[in-house]
Amino acid sequence: MTEHLRSISPRTWRRIAATTLCTLAALAVAALVAPSLAQQGGGYDRTPKGAAERLLADRMNANTLTIVTGSPPLAYSVFGYDLAAVLNDGDELRILPIVSQGAFQNVRDVRYLRGVDLGFAQTNILGYYRRTGEIPNISDRMVYITKICNEEIHVVVKSDITSLEQLQGRKVNFNTAGSGTQLSARDIFERFGVKVEEVNMRQSDGLEKLKSGEIVATVLTSGKPADALAGLKASDGYRILPVPFTKPLQADYLPSILTHEDYPNLIAPGQSVDTIATGTILFAYNWAKNTDRYRRIDKFVKAFFPRIAEFQKPPRHRKWRDTYLGAVVPGWKRFEGAEEWLKAHGQEVQASVDKVIRELRAAGFDIRGE
Repeated sequence: MTEHLRSISPRTWRRIAATTLCTLAALAVAALVAPSLAQQGGGYDRTPKGAAERLLADRMNANTLTIVTGSPPLAYSVFGYDLAAVLNDGDELRILPIVSQGAFQNVRDVRYLRGVDLGFAQTNILGYYRRTGEIPNISDRMVYITKICNEEIHVVVKSDITSLEQLQGRKVNFNTAGSGTQLSARDIFERFGVKVEEVNMRQSDGLEKLKSGEIVATVLTSGKPADALAGLKASDGYRILPVPFTKPLQADYLPSILTHEDYPNLIAPGQSVDTIATGTILFAYNWAKNTDRYRRIDKFVKAFFPRIAEFQKPPRHRKWRDTYLGAVVPGWKRFEGAEEWLKAHGQEVQASVDKVIRELRAAGFDIRGE
């Protein structure tokens, strides 16, 4: 037995550890949302103190929402932290962010995993599920709360690589298995007819492997500028490859540009790199209006939307400054409670957002209205 364990490679151990962590996270969520003996009444005594304890447990569970995010330090994990930091209100409202593998898995979790209320995903991921039918009737089963921002595709290489075609047959990191970046990268390379050898690891590991020459590129999906790329310099031999906005991509992506202002150490002054982007949304399952799950999400909307201006101030993630609550996501339904709230209060809240943006500009913050 001991010899067998010693024969297992470090890579296999990492996979076992990752699988174990994901399983433990799922069990933790299940433990949170599944009725325990205490929540069923078996753990409370019949005294006034026991009755008060039961009321507290009921209130805590009724006002708690879970949200699947992404891997630190990427944007989704920061978005989740920001929501909890701003909106948590004791036992009256509590947001529990869950670290996840990313957008691709988030859609499945919101659809199928008990107790998950909200998630972040890219619009092209939803489009993928709609095209493939892997989640039946997804257009009716998923609703968006709001669009947060656009996220750019970054293909990072050493400076001797100048085009996607030069990656043919070589090792390219598509981020972790099950992530939104993995699906997007597969989609993009397939549409360009470039076949690469896919490897899957977190971006920090991917950048180290790129540095050592074990891989030739790593693909990152993140709102610009991506913090993960802050330490890279053109003078050290790195560059970001252009990704042309061709006709096959136009149904699921948007054109975007990376500039010197975004990446002063990677892109020379006056230069830019063409790439593509996809919208990031906060979404939920389309619960019936008379259900407790609908009520929770509606309560979240009523707490989140009026305070959107707070998310656009430091120290919150800068991509909140791109959020326009009234933005429409073509081909998808908005959560009914969000639609009703916007009709009643949208103009008033947008006025407060505009005020914050003006104040940030006056204070010298980089607000480009991306």
